[in-house]
Amino acid sequence: MFSPEGPSLRELTVQALSSVERGYDLLAPKFDHTPFRTPDSVLDVVAAALARTGPYDDGLDLCCGTGAGVEVLAEVCRRSVTGVDFSAGMLDVARRQARDAQPRIGWVRADARALPFASAFDLVVSFGAFGHFLPRELPGLFAQAHSVLRPGGRFVFPVVAPPRPVSVAYWMLLGFDAVMRVRNAVWRPPFVMYYRAFRLGEVRAELVRAGFEVELAALPEFGRRRDGSPRVRMVVARRPESD
Repeated sequence: MFSPEGPSLRELTVQALSSVERGYDLLAPKFDHTPFRTPDSVLDVVAAALARTGPYDDGLDLCCGTGAGVEVLAEVCRRSVTGVDFSAGMLDVARRQARDAQPRIGWVRADARALPFASAFDLVVSFGAFGHFLPRELPGLFAQAHSVLRPGGRFVFPVVAPPRPVSVAYWMLLGFDAVMRVRNAVWRPPFVMYYRAFRLGEVRAELVRAGFEVELAALPEFGRRRDGSPRVRMVVARRPESD
C-alpha cells in the first residue's frame, strides 16, 4: 500500500494516536507517498469534467492537504485559487510544492466547519476529506460551503461507489472503521477517520437542506459495476442564482 518513501508502521501508529490535526502535521512530509492521497487518475478526470462546465473565476479547495486539488482548480479558474486546511504541516508542504506556481494561488489555515470567507468563490472542490467528519457534522459543513459560494457557484466532489458486502474491500473497510471506533472509545484525543460514514443518499439530502440544487454526474472513465451503476460519480451542488 505504501511506497518506500512513505511512512513507517511506527510513524503511522504515532499519527493514529494523535488528534487529526497533529496526526496530519506529522504525516505531511510523506503524505503524497501514501494511498490517502487522491489518485491522479481521479484528479485528471474531475479536472476534465470541470473544464467542460467552466471556466470559473475564483476557486477554493476545501481540506486541501498537500495541494493536489489546487492543481485541478488552477486548470479551470481564471482569477484566483485558494487552498484551505487546518493542518499547518500539510499547508507547509503544499506551499513548498507550489513555490513556482503563479501568485494567484493562496493558502489559508482554517477549519472547514468555520471558514473565514464571505461569498467569494465560484467553485469549491474537495477530494477525499469527508471521512474526517461525523454524519452529524455534515449539515454545518455543507452550510459553510454554501456560504462561501457566490450565487450560481458550484460545490463539486467525486464519490466512489461503496464496495459490495461480498467483496474483500467491504470487510476491510468495515474492519478499519471498527478499529477506529474502538480506538476513539478508549483513547483521547479522538482521530475521526471513517470510510463508511459518508453515504451518498444522506449526503444528497443534507446538501438539499443546506440550500443546494444537486446533480449527480457519472464519470464514465471509471466504468460501471455489474449492476450498471457508475463506479465513480461527481456530485455537483449548485447554489441557486436567487440566493
